[in-house]
Amino acid sequence: MTEIHIPNLPPDVLFQIGSFDITNTMINAWIAIVIFLVLGIFVKRSAKLRPGKLQNTCEFFLETILGYFDQVTGDRKKTLQFLPIVGSIFFFILLSNWLGLLPGTGSITLRHQMLLRPANTDLNLTLAMALVSVISSHIFGFIAVGFFSHLGKFIQIKNIFKSIKKGPIALFVALIEFGVGLIEIISEIAKVISLSLRLFGNIFAGEVLISVISALVGVFIPTPFMVLELLVGLIQAGVFAILTIVYLTIATSQPHRVEEH
Repeated sequence: MTEIHIPNLPPDVLFQIGSFDITNTMINAWIAIVIFLVLGIFVKRSAKLRPGKLQNTCEFFLETILGYFDQVTGDRKKTLQFLPIVGSIFFFILLSNWLGLLPGTGSITLRHQMLLRPANTDLNLTLAMALVSVISSHIFGFIAVGFFSHLGKFIQIKNIFKSIKKGPIALFVALIEFGVGLIEIISEIAKVISLSLRLFGNIFAGEVLISVISALVGVFIPTPFMVLELLVGLIQAGVFAILTIVYLTIATSQPHRVEEH
């Protein structure tokens, strides 16, 4: 009977640098970063007013992404402001997902441990990207609408003290607004959890599916599932990026009361 190797939930530690663990998912992440670094250097050096094939390809993808982001922000200036963060997240997730489908990933071993593994099957990585997404939205919010205006979307303690003089109805309304603010804080935590678990769960499930099918039926049958995983990798990168730019857009919008005034 064919032995089926199911990937472990935590990544395998390949070696250590001091007290720092180097895992197989980190290897794939570094490969993606190096590819982007080399590509960026080539594009920068070959950038001309009369673009070549590489520059044309990069500009095509960039214009396509800008068009999608504009539909969320409604403002090209905002889109360009958010592009360094959201674009980096999108392309990194996309490339790291696709690198996980290359031959050797999940099959080459080092001391009975997988040498290469899709980077986004590491919950630490997806959680870190989710934190970057949510925290950056608040940083942009503080810059765009002001520290106290943005903080007032969540905590409005001043309204409680002011409403005491206005009567019980005003106090009741202020307490409701304070409770809604606490719910908003909880929703920010939920954003981090949902972003990280959604990406991790989909990529890890795909890795397990391909591993099981490859062990059961050989080489050619898993090919359609690998093509499907290409699509899943693109969709998950797009979902993560779109949600990030939605968070950024909402955070940089004026509070409702300011807009009404």
